[in-house]
Amino acid sequence: MKNHLMRKNHRPLILVSNDDGINARGIYALVQSLKRIGEIVVVAPDRQQSAIGHAITVNYPLRVSKFYKGDKFFGYAVEGTPADAVKLAVRSLLKRKPSILISGINHGSNTAVSILYSGTVSAATEGTLLGIPSIAISLATFEKPDFSYAASFARRLVKFVLKHGLPKGVLLNVNVPAVPGKEIQGVKVTRQGRSTWDDSFDVRRDPNNKEYFWLTGRLRVIDTDDDVDEVAVQHNYVSITPIQFDLTAYAQLGKLQTLIEHDMFNLV
Repeated sequence: MKNHLMRKNHRPLILVSNDDGINARGIYALVQSLKRIGEIVVVAPDRQQSAIGHAITVNYPLRVSKFYKGDKFFGYAVEGTPADAVKLAVRSLLKRKPSILISGINHGSNTAVSILYSGTVSAATEGTLLGIPSIAISLATFEKPDFSYAASFARRLVKFVLKHGLPKGVLLNVNVPAVPGKEIQGVKVTRQGRSTWDDSFDVRRDPNNKEYFWLTGRLRVIDTDDDVDEVAVQHNYVSITPIQFDLTAYAQLGKLQTLIEHDMFNLV
């Protein structure tokens, strides 16, 4: 009976990471919300790593240092990418496997094609690859953010996933509209949109008059269906997209096989 009670009262271990850096306001808001329901361990990049994608460090040493907020220990800062931070946490730093991983709260949305570039999503992807139920959460604004509703929603979603789990190889990509909680219209389970970035480069000069380029652009929304991530967020719905990283174009397998069998050995 004693052992049963110990297991029943065991708080889940929640691994928290991000790509905005361990000192970002979003990760702090997330931790403050989640510590009410579990044991929190923060392992995150020591600096801004937005749009780094799923890069990992292979040719340089990874250094880790304890990070403090004021005089209180907050987590581990990693001189590496979001995927580095998660991999290092699970393989080396933690004494037990996390019950769940959540990455965020990102400053700016991660919908449509941005999912491919996102370090926030990639931290969650790494968790999924390591067999951990994982969530990425972003607040859809690049202006002055209020993370309070997103942090509260993240806590409810973590409790839901801890109860129900996630299918193997699937993570949840969550985007929260940047409006007061009373203006949220609801929650929609969505699919990844096809919207893309209209990229351009500003040509600038540094103090030594040497030319450099600065990437700019805007998201070109081409979707209109209500069940698409970016469209849902624009209509003030929280978007939850189940995603997986199997990039195989299944519809083309048979056609390509036929073409190869017919023509491949006739090519000069």
